[in-house]
Amino acid sequence: MKITVIGTGNMGSAFVKQLARAGHQVSVTARHLEKAQALAAAHTGVGAIAIADAAASADVLILATGYGDAVDALQSAGDLTGKVVIDISNPLTADYMGLTLGYSTSAAEEIAKALPGVEIVKAFNTVLAQVLGEGADFGNGQTVPVFVASDSLRGKDAAKTLAESMGFATIDAGGLKNARYLEPLAGLNIYLAYGAGLGTSIAPTWISRA
Repeated sequence: MKITVIGTGNMGSAFVKQLARAGHQVSVTARHLEKAQALAAAHTGVGAIAIADAAASADVLILATGYGDAVDALQSAGDLTGKVVIDISNPLTADYMGLTLGYSTSAAEEIAKALPGVEIVKAFNTVLAQVLGEGADFGNGQTVPVFVASDSLRGKDAAKTLAESMGFATIDAGGLKNARYLEPLAGLNIYLAYGAGLGTSIAPTWISRA
């Protein structure tokens, strides 16, 4: 799969590492091209591209920026009509201990409103960067899940295929409006990791007797 990662921070770097390892054709871009070039140079077969070329180079784009930068980054990425964009963002407060949106909307829905015609998928927002970078296998039969929410069946399928290629399990979380639940879940995960001192080798999951 041809994938463009937008962003070179902790999550963007972890995605580049794992996607390249999984055998995808990976490009990375960022507001400052030199950061993308430095990240690409650290991984065999990864290319750095200007953000204006992001859409043209990808089957799927991964939006690995903060929520505050998300719409601007996508609007700079070329013609995204009909493209699948995986939004991993959470609308966090400055101290990372709260959310700036909730109840009646979500970061994913606001991004979708700003970019009609784009197939937005909420996924990976409950996976910490350290977990993504180290891999989905927690040992003892435990595999980190990725919750996937979207109104696009094609987008969901692409996100599930991508996640599973990296070793993650996937859980269908319904339509995009259910990002309203996934983003607070990510907030709780961040609190447990940092506020409650459980560390960054944690991930939320769902269990069943079936």
